[in-house]
Amino acid sequence: MFVGFDYGSANCAIGVIDGDDVRLVPLSGDSKYMSSTLYAMDRELIAEAVLKQLPQAEQAEYTRIRAAQLSRGAAARRDLDLLPNEQAVFVGEQAIEAYLDMPDEGFYVRSPKSFLGATGLRDSQIALFEDIVTLMMMHIKKQAESQLEQGKSTITHAVIGRPVNFQGIGGEESNQQAEAILSLAAKRAGFIEVDFLFEPLAAGMDYEASLDENVTVLVVDVGGGTTDCSMVKMGPNHIDNRDRSADFLGHSGQRIGGNDLDIALSMASFMPHLGLGSLMVNKLPVPSKPFWNAVAVNDISAQRDFSALGSKKLIEDLIKDAQHPELIQRLLKVQKEQLGYKIVRSAEQSKIALSDANSVDTPLDYIHSGLHAKVSDSDFETAITMPLSKVEALMREALEQSGVTPDRIYVTGGTARSPAIYKRIAGLFPEIPIVVGDHFGSVTAGLTRWAQRVFA
Repeated sequence: MFVGFDYGSANCAIGVIDGDDVRLVPLSGDSKYMSSTLYAMDRELIAEAVLKQLPQAEQAEYTRIRAAQLSRGAAARRDLDLLPNEQAVFVGEQAIEAYLDMPDEGFYVRSPKSFLGATGLRDSQIALFEDIVTLMMMHIKKQAESQLEQGKSTITHAVIGRPVNFQGIGGEESNQQAEAILSLAAKRAGFIEVDFLFEPLAAGMDYEASLDENVTVLVVDVGGGTTDCSMVKMGPNHIDNRDRSADFLGHSGQRIGGNDLDIALSMASFMPHLGLGSLMVNKLPVPSKPFWNAVAVNDISAQRDFSALGSKKLIEDLIKDAQHPELIQRLLKVQKEQLGYKIVRSAEQSKIALSDANSVDTPLDYIHSGLHAKVSDSDFETAITMPLSKVEALMREALEQSGVTPDRIYVTGGTARSPAIYKRIAGLFPEIPIVVGDHFGSVTAGLTRWAQRVFA
């Protein structure tokens, strides 16, 4: 059985063909989307969780290449006093619940896709991300299969979405590294064959199914971790072509998305309550780097630096020399209890709330009793000026590559729900009609339609 598989930065989804339409399969209770998150009581237990779900024939080879991780995992299980079969790794909503319950006791990763293709990764880090993606794919595949024909269907083939560029730097080498991780993870998860399709093209294909005329469309897909733009010829004369390469006139993409907006909002609206922008006794500003490292949840080196002993020592030294040490004490709590993800999650919730309100009062009492931050829509627009400028640049790049002006702009992706983002996109080309797609489901639907052409 074939599916479209959106392994997204914020959410994951699986689509199947149902008659002439695409149907998204429930993955988390009644929800068709699963949060792209993982929590482990210890990071060394992730390899053990993968091993337990591998087919018997593949376990010996996996045990050989992950011998060190499995040995450390066994020691971690003993140290944590866990029973042999006690669950220690969680994905999706269970991962979020476990992190919120024990933020400083385990290993939490949000949007692992955002790390794929990162430069300078050690072999051990690549192995870790292979295992994280594998475990998530195993879970998603199992959940989807349990929903299909009362668990009697086995998913064997998939078209997986991928951004135009996984990272802003690294070029095609980064893309190849990321795609290799996804391919290997899919194979270990039980997929016999996978193909890849650019996510903005997938989103555009879903829109194309509704067209009754030929048009040139600029697809703007603003996702959780990446923004991708594609200029595509669409319509009745193109939709049935197996090879669409001649219809794709220009592409651009960069690792800039909803995660970056949440981080920017955290820095602008929350971190001043922790001392950002305050002064030292020598009248110099408090260094901003530890504040940035605290919330840069999609940056491996920043997260590693912030959790290190050196960061704790730096913050303690700042407290001694700050004009407002009581504020820096809050940052120290964030460092000790590893609350960075929680802060960014609060920013994400504020961003979502601002889609329907002019302002929102966000509780931050997990940092300090009674602490809260009021955020207005104008505050949000100011905070995200730099990330949105990058989105604009990507749109212009796709236009320049293609050398044509689109008849329409098709906007999709979960992050594009924000009125601030829509206003910025609409203001860039006010004379071109904008069509707003299914913010979450359009990519999955397009991947599923392409899977039907590739594998049916």
